[in-house]
Amino acid sequence: MFETIVWATDGSEVADRALPAVTGLARAHRSKIVVVHASEVAVGKFGGMPVLADDDDLVVKIERQVEELHRSGFTAELRVVRGIDGVASMVADAAAEAGASLIVVGTHGHGSFASALLGSVARGLLHTSPCPVLAVPPVRVREPALV
Repeated sequence: MFETIVWATDGSEVADRALPAVTGLARAHRSKIVVVHASEVAVGKFGGMPVLADDDDLVVKIERQVEELHRSGFTAELRVVRGIDGVASMVADAAAEAGASLIVVGTHGHGSFASALLGSVARGLLHTSPCPVLAVPPVRVREPALV
């Protein structure tokens, strides 16, 4: 059913929490995994510079994760895309180019108000994706009820 699964990652812990869902689905469906790291660039006087100063370090971390996927027996590739179109649009475009049948993305789980202020890649993907999107929420710790 899922021939190609895109794992959208920014190298964060939130994105990393989505990886077990990716590998579980890929194993069950014998899917190819396409790891997409999209980063926005600020365009200025001296050309495009990554918005995140540690973007190169994040790419190295993600390259290691792709190597680990290979060692675990998965067919996986990394696509790093940079641009000014917004992360959700860049991930959606990369997914379309890869022929993805599913995009998996971690989400902070902010409510609609916080997402409107902070932006939400998961929400943006729901509007731009060429295929279904699986948003993996953060682990919530339930507080015991007061009696």
